[in-house]
Amino acid sequence: MSALLQARGLVRRFGGVVALAGLDLSVDPNEILGLIGPNGSGKTTFFNVLTGVYAGSRGEILFDGLPIRGLPSHDIVARGVARTFQRSRLSLPLSIFDNIMIGNHMRLNQGLWFNLVRRNAFKREFEDNYAAARALVEVFEPELADRMFEPVAGLPMIDRRRIEICRALISTPKLLLLDEPSAGMTHEETAQLMDDIMLVRERNKNLTIIIVEHEMGVIERITDRCVVLNFGRKIAEGRYREVAADSQVQEAYLGGS
Repeated sequence: MSALLQARGLVRRFGGVVALAGLDLSVDPNEILGLIGPNGSGKTTFFNVLTGVYAGSRGEILFDGLPIRGLPSHDIVARGVARTFQRSRLSLPLSIFDNIMIGNHMRLNQGLWFNLVRRNAFKREFEDNYAAARALVEVFEPELADRMFEPVAGLPMIDRRRIEICRALISTPKLLLLDEPSAGMTHEETAQLMDDIMLVRERNKNLTIIIVEHEMGVIERITDRCVVLNFGRKIAEGRYREVAADSQVQEAYLGGS
């Protein structure tokens, strides 16, 4: 099976700090990969380089067999990569629907003529996008789907996280990057959100996921394989129980033997 994503010798420097130090990493289609490691190990930096937020200093990234390092973020999204962030990036005054549509803006016809004159076409586009957004929300929380035009400011953290994931999924990505999706939530809420993510994956067999997470119970439960980073390097790779037993991992991340 050809890898969906490959990083080869990936380097990212911030002045004298090397955040990624020749990282080699691959992800197979339909896999859920856990990316773990201590704070500052390079996990979010990898996501940022992969999605064009930062430029890589050296190395290459192949997605679906084509090079993407150095492309602008909107081109990377168009090729099938979507993400969430550690901190909530929702626009709180906007509605659930509007926030989800931010993730689909590249596909919307934003021309003045279309929006002001071609009203029937505009209405069809709106109805199609509303149906798609509502269907995503219903997977996570059916009751929330009846509140699509409410501001997200009034939602609890778990529902905000759900909307962020829906915003990423509306672009129908091949690869979904989840950066600490359980941040700010209780253990019960985290368990509920992981149930949601597994349901999304069950319904979309073509979706590949990389998840950065500090809750090791989450990593053990939902991932097929783990990659452990430390100081921007890969120090272990395999199933969770295998990497958790690795002495380097125990010392770097799990607190020793």
